Amino acid sequence: MSLPEFARKLWRKLVQVARNIIGVPDYDAYLHHCRTHHPDQPPMDYNAFFRERQDARYRGTGGRCC
Repeated sequence: MSLPEFARKLWRKLVQVARNIIGVPDYDAYLHHCRTHHPDQPPMDYNAFFRERQDARYRGTGGRCC
């Protein structure tokens, strides 16, 4: 793995961790999860996803499907 490729992957991971810490959901990870685990169901658009994640966070259920 080249240094620029490693730096890009590291940066993406750091951004993901920072978003998780401050409570901003990761829509790209959600889309990947949907393609992998629920290919027969259409994914939510970003606005619906964001509302659902906020509701799950403040409802205290965690909101996991699997």
